[in-house]
Amino acid sequence: MWSELAALSGVVAAVAHARQTSSNTATREFGPTMMFTDGKPTQRGFASAMIVDQKFVVKIPDGMAPEQAAPLLCAGVTVYSPLNHFGLKQSGLRGGILGLGGVGHMGVKIAKAMGHHVTVISSSDRKREEALDHLGADDYLVSSDAARIQEAADSLDYIIDTIPVNHPLEPYLSLLKIDGKLILMGVINTPLQFVSPMVMLGRKSITGSFIGNMNELEEMLEFCKDKNLSSTIETVKMDYINAAFERLEKNDVRYRFVVDVAGSTLRTVKHRWL
Repeated sequence: MWSELAALSGVVAAVAHARQTSSNTATREFGPTMMFTDGKPTQRGFASAMIVDQKFVVKIPDGMAPEQAAPLLCAGVTVYSPLNHFGLKQSGLRGGILGLGGVGHMGVKIAKAMGHHVTVISSSDRKREEALDHLGADDYLVSSDAARIQEAADSLDYIIDTIPVNHPLEPYLSLLKIDGKLILMGVINTPLQFVSPMVMLGRKSITGSFIGNMNELEEMLEFCKDKNLSSTIETVKMDYINAAFERLEKNDVRYRFVVDVAGSTLRTVKHRWL
C-alpha cells in the first residue's frame, strides 16, 4: 500500500483541447464534449476510481489533509495562477478580491500570505466581519457605496473578479492604479460592457484566468503548506449530496463542500445531478 497521497488536477484533459501541448502550460480544463480524444467520457469527482495520465497527478504535501487539499486543487490554484502569471506575487502590492465565495476566500488568504494589502469588495455589508476578522482582509468596500468607492479610486494594483453574473465593470476599473489589472474569473454567458476611456487613460488591463497549470498547482500546494493556509470547508458524505446542492444554490456554504467519497456507500446514492 502506498504511503503517499496524490491528487488529480483540474487540468486533466487540457492537453487534448488546449493549444499548448504541455501540461505545464495548458490551462484549459475540458473541451465542449467533456470527452477524451478517444471518445470516452471523462470521469469526474463522484467516481470511485479512474485511470488518468500521470502528468495530471500531483503529490499532496506531507501533513496536508486530503479534505484540505481538495479545494486547493480548484479554488487555490485558480487564484494563485493569475498572481503568478501576471507577476503579482511580490510583497507590498494592493489587491482587491471581488466576491467572497469559495474562490474569493482563498484569494484573500493567498494574497495576504504573499504580503499584499487586501480589500474585499462585496455587494452588501453582510460579509464584512467575516472578511476582516476571520479571513484577515485589510479593508472592505460595498460596491453600491459610491462615496467609499470614490475614496478608494486609483488605489489597487489588481482586482480578482470572481463574480459569476453580469455586472458593471466601471466601478472596479476606477479602483485600479495606472497599469492595474482587472482579472475576470466568473463564468458569465452575456457580454460585459465598459467605457473604453477608463481603460485607455490609466493603461489598465481587463484579462482573465482559468484554473492554472501543473507547475503552478505544485507551487501553490507547497506555498499553502509553508504558509499553513487552509480552505474553509464542510465535509459531507454522499447521502447528503442533494442537500448540499440545494444549499449551494442558496449560497449556504462556508466556503466549499468536500464530499467524502471513500467514506460513503456510493451504490445507495441517487442524486439529481448525474
